[in-house]
Amino acid sequence: MKVGIIVYPGTNCELDTKYAYEKLNADVDLIWHKNDKFNAKYDLIILPGGFSYGDYLRSGAIAKFSPIVKSIMEYADKGGNILGICNGFQILLEAGLLPGAMKKNRNTHFISEFHYLKVENNQNIFLQKFKIGDIINIPIAHGEGNYYIDNEGLKKIQDNKQILLTYCDEKGNSNNPNGSVANIAGICNKNGNIFGLMPHPERAVESILGSKDGIKMLEGFLK
Repeated sequence: MKVGIIVYPGTNCELDTKYAYEKLNADVDLIWHKNDKFNAKYDLIILPGGFSYGDYLRSGAIAKFSPIVKSIMEYADKGGNILGICNGFQILLEAGLLPGAMKKNRNTHFISEFHYLKVENNQNIFLQKFKIGDIINIPIAHGEGNYYIDNEGLKKIQDNKQILLTYCDEKGNSNNPNGSVANIAGICNKNGNIFGLMPHPERAVESILGSKDGIKMLEGFLK
């Protein structure tokens, strides 16, 4: 499997993500955002976490104008799999590849902690190794993770089963750390090839890190 990881100025999780996929025996390239096209055929493109362009304006708002985004759009149109993690999720929202937007956390503070998630939909490549209702424990680390979508948009993503993950406690009850609409932590597009989540699965790939739940998420893309 060949994985491409997009790197922006301010990205800080590219090496964690590279390590996680190399641990799964994938062939991984780091792709600088100034490149205007991919130079190889990839099975998965990842937009990792961090603070692209220092999160000026809004998180991901400047990154969407980088030259590489045109290739990402073309890759998406051809059905290529894309995963946006934290800041990468924010970039996908700003670029219009996923519906909705991000606001500052409800308490306006940066949150960095392990948090439980509930699997809401496993009929996709990303979460295919889980059962609906499974509880996952992986880190979150964001200041603008408050996912917002209007009522009409929410109904659409609910009807299309685009909500993948919701915030919960260890028993699966609602426990929303940032104010996200409907406790949403992760979604996909209608076609099921573009995925975004605020939590960091790449930070939960070994027991010494506090959880191995993240590796099971990333394994879903393996071929």
